[in-house]
Amino acid sequence: MKYYAVFLPIINIEKSQQFRPQHLEFLEKGRNEGKIFANGKFSDGSGGLVIYIAESTDEVVETVRQDPYVSSGARGYEIHEWEMVTRAILPQ
Repeated sequence: MKYYAVFLPIINIEKSQQFRPQHLEFLEKGRNEGKIFANGKFSDGSGGLVIYIAESTDEVVETVRQDPYVSSGARGYEIHEWEMVTRAILPQ
């Protein structure tokens, strides 16, 4: 499995507010399924970041396009494979 950093810059602030509850449900489901390692918003209000766990970029693209933020046009997305370095104990 690989890690992918997905930036979600705001395109439309009103839609971001409108689709926030659905986006948060989407993230919770992804965490419960082991597809999301971490997520959070940027404190400057520019958007957020989700770290996905997947086999390929194509798998992440397919998943990200299902995020209500992305499918509604509230947010864009930018995907980068992330070679994480940490001393933290990671979930299996």
